Amino acid sequence: MRRVVVTGLGALTPIGNNIEDFWTNLKAGKSGAAEITSFNTEKFKAKFACELKGFDPKEHFDVKELRKYDPFSQYALYAVDQALKNGGIDLDPLNKDRIGVIWGSGNGGIQTFQNQMKEYCEGDGTPRFTPFFIPRILVDIASGIISIKYGLRGVNFCPVSACATSNTAMIEAFNYIKWDKADMIITGGSEAAINEAAMGGFASARALSTKNETPETASRPFDVNRDGFVMGEGAGALILEEYEHAIKRGATIFGEVVGGGMAADAYHLTGTHPAGDGAVLGMKEALREAGILADQVDYINMHATSTPLGDKSELIAAERVFGQRKTLAVSGTKSMTGHLLGAAGAIEGIASILALREGIVPPTINTTDIEPEFANHFDFPLKKGKEKEMTYAMSNTFGFGGHIASILFKKY
Repeated sequence: MRRVVVTGLGALTPIGNNIEDFWTNLKAGKSGAAEITSFNTEKFKAKFACELKGFDPKEHFDVKELRKYDPFSQYALYAVDQALKNGGIDLDPLNKDRIGVIWGSGNGGIQTFQNQMKEYCEGDGTPRFTPFFIPRILVDIASGIISIKYGLRGVNFCPVSACATSNTAMIEAFNYIKWDKADMIITGGSEAAINEAAMGGFASARALSTKNETPETASRPFDVNRDGFVMGEGAGALILEEYEHAIKRGATIFGEVVGGGMAADAYHLTGTHPAGDGAVLGMKEALREAGILADQVDYINMHATSTPLGDKSELIAAERVFGQRKTLAVSGTKSMTGHLLGAAGAIEGIASILALREGIVPPTINTTDIEPEFANHFDFPLKKGKEKEMTYAMSNTFGFGGHIASILFKKY
């Protein structure tokens, strides 16, 4: 079977606008949460989020691009450019018929949609929409833009599975290379949903934390006092490549993808199954495809959004798959980055790959009182990273609609 390796990484996150800063701050346990600066939150229940810091699109895109692309597409292009540079990849000598793009987003151009509708409703009723309105809002457009920029003619599409989206994209990229339908695929996800529409909608669904007095400590996965997730924004890009293709061109290999599992809770519109039924299926399928046993997994980057029911159901599912293993490291990096929705899996996949590569488990911050029935069942590194020799890492993502996607990485 064709092996699939990772040969490039790019990140734009609330705790770092490149791989180096992201990883340094993740290990150190830095919080990306603060009061929202992009709009007036006076009437909003949740007044904080994990916004990008020091990122000015005008420094990276010309006026034409800014007019044509919603922020989620801008973030995607920026992260992909980083990933190619990070891997030292020159695409021009390669067969672009065999290079594809599978890129995800949960909400697409929600910022554009909101702004254009506000202008229409606040105006005289004349529909003065920009001609770029439709392409800017399409969830698949980032995938298309990436392929156009680099002239990539291989497989190109955008899976959408809410907050499981970029894990789904990575698993699909893994499959297409494994099936000999591509030699290289740019994959990942991007999200730009810190705006009135998304914040108001998620707050109404009672999904967001409202710890407005202490935003930097609001995201606290596994803690008995958690009250919801903190919104994040940004992008994560990974270059997946067939092993022999990578070796032939002398690529730097950061890690290997060895398994992916997708399933469904088939339970509730927004809530996870209380016993984690779908999560169990997804994790077991990833293990089956990788051909390894549960006790060979050294680390799990949990979905762990810091919601009361979601975290507990994931811990239950993990115990059903892995048993009570004090040697199994578990962390929730959303405690630092916030929840990047459709981009979460890409960022957390990068964190998992770097954890294996450097032998450091990123921590869960802000958590002090872990759910008592699980506190002694796994290894929960808190506050700052922990050194640990590891071979396999799993990353979980779950989405509204009951979507489950678990991906398994191996140290290279």
